[in-house]
Amino acid sequence: MLDHAIDTARQVAPTDITVLITGESGTGKESFPQIIHQLSARKHGPYIAVNCGAIPEGTIDSELFGHEKGAFTGAHEARKGYFEVVSGGTIFLDEVAELPMLTQVRLLRVLESGEFIKVGSSKVLKTEVRVVTATNVNIPEAIRNGKFREDLYYRLNTVPINVPPLRERKEDIHLLFRKFASDFAERYKMPTVVLQPEAMNLMTEYRWPGNVRQLKNVTEQLSILERQKNISAEVLLKYLPQESMNRLPVLVKEDHKGGDFSERELLYKVLFDMKKDIVDMKKLVLELVSSGGISGSFAENNAQILDKLYQEVNPGVSISQPSISIQPAGSVSKVYQHEELGEELLSLAAKEKEIIARAIEKHRGKRKYAAKELGISERTLYRKIKEYDIK
Repeated sequence: MLDHAIDTARQVAPTDITVLITGESGTGKESFPQIIHQLSARKHGPYIAVNCGAIPEGTIDSELFGHEKGAFTGAHEARKGYFEVVSGGTIFLDEVAELPMLTQVRLLRVLESGEFIKVGSSKVLKTEVRVVTATNVNIPEAIRNGKFREDLYYRLNTVPINVPPLRERKEDIHLLFRKFASDFAERYKMPTVVLQPEAMNLMTEYRWPGNVRQLKNVTEQLSILERQKNISAEVLLKYLPQESMNRLPVLVKEDHKGGDFSERELLYKVLFDMKKDIVDMKKLVLELVSSGGISGSFAENNAQILDKLYQEVNPGVSISQPSISIQPAGSVSKVYQHEELGEELLSLAAKEKEIIARAIEKHRGKRKYAAKELGISERTLYRKIKEYDIK
């Protein structure tokens, strides 16, 4: 995927086509405008990178297009903007989705005709500049939300280049680490850090939410702070945020002070809900048999499958549920097993009640917020409160 992005940049470089570079923050989008500029006929002309998100809204027009003396408070002299200074070269507008709507109108005119007007002036100026833009924002969504002009998007997106996140190009992780480690060793005049095999595997499997920027920062920390330059997996773990180690979304956090729910309590809740769902499914099968919708033998087979499913997930725990029996005359009767629940299931119910009570107490009786933390609807929470008689 990265090779495709680089090949696209090389292909469009000799032209003056406008390029939009997309990708997550930290993937290295800023490198592509430089590739395009250096491989173009403008390589001897000026190049400037502008972070649109770092310039205040009140001064962005002045920065890009310039202003006349006295155009606004503090404008003591005329000033050229970036589009005038870089004429004949390449301008890279990073975080272009952060531009105000009025500035987007001005930029669209530059792209279409090469014309612009300084702030406080009425004179139309022309520029001959190649525009490359980048963003980590979903622009089609920004258009739907009224935060970005659709016509500008299609003008910028003549050739799109998407830079994949680091987790989708794992083969580059160790190569980049070695490059960064070598650079930092040379900069700080110290031995180069290397990874043991276990540490290398750990680094490859890590998700890198900060992408290349995060990898570079971790490498720099290891280079400076670790005296032993042969890095083990245990040492590397100290520099990787633990909340990013799990590939699954974090639903709850463990807090021994009682503020949130532990993983064990969450497991109790999941198992208890699963048990209730299976019982409800068996009741539904029974009702279908009673109404003549399906045959009794089919229902028995499905009930046995549900039992087996629960036993595989939760071995050694029995379920108290309705079972299906076929009478000689072909009629169907409902037989309830009056088995006592094992201690495990009793603890599940007790745990669920305790979790709900704690959530309500934590949010001072505000059921809306308690339901949100529990991951259930308010309607379900009301039913549970009634079922467990929680005061």
